[in-house]
Amino acid sequence: MNDKLRRRQLAEMSWLAYVLIAVAIGVAAGRIAVVRSKEGDTAFLSANDRSRWCTVASLIEDGTYAIDRQIAITDSTGKRRPWSTIDRVRHPGSDGKMHDYSSKPPLFTTMVAMVYWAVHQATGLTLTDQPIYVTRLVLALVNLPMLLVMLLAIWRSIRESNAPDAVKLYSIAIACFGTALFPLAMTLNNHLPAATSTAIVLMLYLHEAGKTILRKIVLNYFIAGIFAAFTVANELPALAMFVAWCYLFARQEWKATLIGFLPGALVVALAFVCTNYRAHDSFRPPYMHRSDGALIVAIESDSPTAPPKAPVVAEVVISRALNNQTPTEMKLIPTQAPTRWIVESADGNQRYALCQKDTGIVNSSANSLWELRHWDNWYDYPKSYWTSSRSGVDRGEESRLRYFFHITFGYFGIFSLTPVWLILPFGLWLRLVEPQGRYRFLLAAAITAVSLICLAFYVSRPLIDRNYGGVSSSFRWLLWFMPLWVWAMLPGLVPLMAHKWFRPALLFLLALSIFSVSTALDNPWQHPWIYRYASFLGWLPD
Repeated sequence: MNDKLRRRQLAEMSWLAYVLIAVAIGVAAGRIAVVRSKEGDTAFLSANDRSRWCTVASLIEDGTYAIDRQIAITDSTGKRRPWSTIDRVRHPGSDGKMHDYSSKPPLFTTMVAMVYWAVHQATGLTLTDQPIYVTRLVLALVNLPMLLVMLLAIWRSIRESNAPDAVKLYSIAIACFGTALFPLAMTLNNHLPAATSTAIVLMLYLHEAGKTILRKIVLNYFIAGIFAAFTVANELPALAMFVAWCYLFARQEWKATLIGFLPGALVVALAFVCTNYRAHDSFRPPYMHRSDGALIVAIESDSPTAPPKAPVVAEVVISRALNNQTPTEMKLIPTQAPTRWIVESADGNQRYALCQKDTGIVNSSANSLWELRHWDNWYDYPKSYWTSSRSGVDRGEESRLRYFFHITFGYFGIFSLTPVWLILPFGLWLRLVEPQGRYRFLLAAAITAVSLICLAFYVSRPLIDRNYGGVSSSFRWLLWFMPLWVWAMLPGLVPLMAHKWFRPALLFLLALSIFSVSTALDNPWQHPWIYRYASFLGWLPD
C-alpha cells in the first residue's frame, strides 16, 4: 500500500512538473510568435542574432557562407540596413575576392540552415522576402524543441534525487522561469544549445551511475560525448567542463568512455572543423584571426620618422616580397596605430600589414625595422566596429575588481539579477560533504572547480573583452551552467524548505528572479533592468 501510494505521489509530482514545463514552452512560443525588431521590419533583435540569420539565409538562398548580399539589403527608405551586423569579419573567399562573413562559429548556424531549408522546401518562402514570419517559424522549430529537451532532461536529473517533492518542484520552477537563460529562447543564440547539451550530459551521467553492463551503456556514452563536445562548440570555455566530463565518465566506466564517449566527441570536433574550413578556408575560427599574419619580408631602414617614408618603404618591401618584380598598384591606408598601415590592392581584394618597429639595437645605423606580413586581422576593415572607439560597456571595465563585483552582485550580477543562485554555494558545500555517493561528490567538485575557473577566466581577460557580454540582459557567458547549478543546489534547498521561516524567503527569491527574467522577455539583447535603472538615476559614469 505504501509503495502504491508513493508511486501515485510521484506521478502527481511529475504531472505538476510537466505543467510547469508546458507553461514555459507556451510562454516561449507566444513570445516567438510576436517577436519583432524595434523598427518592425524583421524578427531580428540584435547584431548578434542578425549575424547568424545572415548566414542561414545565405547558405540556403545563395549557397555560400559569405553574407555580402544580406548586409547590403536596405529598407523601404533605402537608408537603413535591417540585416547589417557588427558581428562580422572580412577576408578573401575562395574566389580571391574580399567578402563579409559572420564572426560566429558556423556549426550551429549550419544546423539551423538545415531547418530553414526544410521550411523553404515546404512553403517556398525565403528569409530575405519574409524576414518576420519565416524567422519566427524557424526560430520556433529550433528553440522550442531545445527548450523542451533541456527542461525534461533537468527534470529527469532532479526527479532521481532523494530530495523532498517540494524541493524538486521548486527546482524545476527555477529552471523553467527563474534564470536569465529563458529570455534567450526568443532569439537565435549559442547559449540555449549549450545549456541544452549540458542538461543532456548531466542526465546521462546521473542515469548511468553504478551500471556495469558495457553493451548497454556505450550508446549513452556516445550520446553524452556528442553533447559534451557540442557544448564546447557553442561555449569555448566549456572545454574545462569537457575535460571534467571525460574524467567523470571514465571513473564510471573507462572502456565505455574510450569506445563511446570519446568517439562521440570526435564526431562533433570533426563537424566543427569541417564547417569552419568550408566557411572560411581556415581551420581556425574567426575569433582566432585578430592579429597580423606570418612575416613575408623585413627590411631595415634609417628613416627617423615613419609617415613620410612609409609609401616608399611599402613599395620597396612589396617589391622585395614579390622577388623584385613590379608590384601591383597598391594603396597605403593608415590605421589607429601610428606605426601600422594596411597595404591594399587597387581592387581591395588583396591586403598586407605594414609595420614599423624599433630595431632595439644600440648604435645601429638602422633604427627601424619594416615588416610586411600576411593579412590575418579579419576584424580590421573599413568602418569596423571592432577597430573604432567604443562607448558604454563595450569600452571594457578597467578595474578587474569592479568587473568581478558587477558580474556577481552588481549591474550584471548573477546573484543580484537572479537571487535564487544565492542558495548555490550552500548546496555545493552540502554536495561536497555528503557521506555517500562518490559519483555525486566528484560531479559537485567538478562543477565548483569549473565554475570558478570560468569566472576567473572572464575576469582575467584583457580590457577589450571585459564588457559584461555586451548589450545583454545578463552575464550571458555563464548561462550554460544553469542545469548543473540547479542540480547542485538541491541539497541546500532541503533544510531551508524544511524550516517554516525560510519558505517565504525562498518564494521571495524565486519571485525576484522571475521579475528580472520578465523584464527581458521582449528582447534579451538589452541591458539588465538594474543597469537601466542606474542609468536613469545618473549613477553610471559618462
